Formats: sequence, C-alpha cells, structure tokens
Amino acid sequence: MIVLLDNGHGALINGKYQTPGKRSPRWSNGTQLYEGEFNRAIVNGIIQELTELKIPYVNIAPEYRDVRLETRVKRANEYLKSNSFYLSVHANAGGGHGSEVFTSPGDTKSDKIATIFGLEYKNTFPDKKLRTDFTDGDLDKERRFYVLTRTKMPAILTENFFMDNEEECKDILMTKEGREKIVEYHINAILKVQQELF
Repeated sequence: MIVLLDNGHGALINGKYQTPGKRSPRWSNGTQLYEGEFNRAIVNGIIQELTELKIPYVNIAPEYRDVRLETRVKRANEYLKSNSFYLSVHANAGGGHGSEVFTSPGDTKSDKIATIFGLEYKNTFPDKKLRTDFTDGDLDKERRFYVLTRTKMPAILTENFFMDNEEECKDILMTKEGREKIVEYHINAILKVQQELF
C-alpha cells in the first residue's frame, strides 16, 4: 500500500503566504493560522510516522508554492497501478466546529476508507464533533472536489477542525499537542486501512 499525501494549498515563502484567503482571523493575541502551513505540518508529521512504520508514501505536493490541482491529480495518477489511496489534509472554515471526512459521490472503496478515518477520529477526539452525513448509509460527506473526482484511486479529504473557530484554532490547530493528536488519528486510520482493505 502506498499512501499518496496531499497537503492542501501553498505555504509561506520568505514570510509571504502563497494562497489567497485560507487563513484564520487574526486573534486578539496577534496570532493567525495559515491553512497551508497547518496542512504541511500535519502531512510532515504523518510522513515521519509512516517512515518509522516502514509504510510507503509519496508527498504529492512537497513544494511551498501552491501547486495546481491538476498537477496534484496528475502526480497521484502515476501511482494508479499500485495499491494506493489519496489523502488530502485540510483545516476547515465557515463558522462551524468539529471535523469531517469527504469522498466523491457514489458508493466506492473511498467510503470504506472514510469510515475508518471517521471512527479513528472519534477514538482520538471522543469529546469533539464528527460532522457526518448518513443519508447514503455511511458517515462521510460527499462532494465533487477536484482531487476526489479526478484521482483514479480511492481518495478522501479530511477537514480538521475550524480555523475560524477561535477555541478550536487556538487550542487544537495552533498547538503542538493538538497537531500531534491530529497526526495520531490519521496514522491510526492508515494502519487500519492497511490491515483491512489492502
């Protein structure tokens, strides 16, 4: 199994954020979260753990610039002949709380992977909300996101808490402990995916 890791959006280059928007408000203590930086921190943590576990992975967008979605998908699809799945990591926004797991519409292997991720999220964050949609019988939310519909292998996208929710942003997304727990949930899910589906 190869885990295809996609840290959404750009990062900071010489102190300048590469993606318009995609950031938290500036909080009263002067701090602000840039989503692309957070996404890379989580993916880098996942990479460190996967390396120690000897689980193969590919960092789809290692650059600090904002790599085009078409490029991310093209790079991922080069691994079509391998047993692989695509994991895109994000922080959410829009005034909510909790976390979500997205797949493309329809009943696919992606749904089974998303269910494992959702359950592992609840194991790691039992007191935090998992935002779900059970209308099709499973917990994932389905959207036609480019990276979910154009990749040719199972693909999921995790939205990890809300960067415009001050409590979640400052207590989870911007703390070492919070980030470590987010990495932990992803790693536990990847291990279970490997055991059960590959």
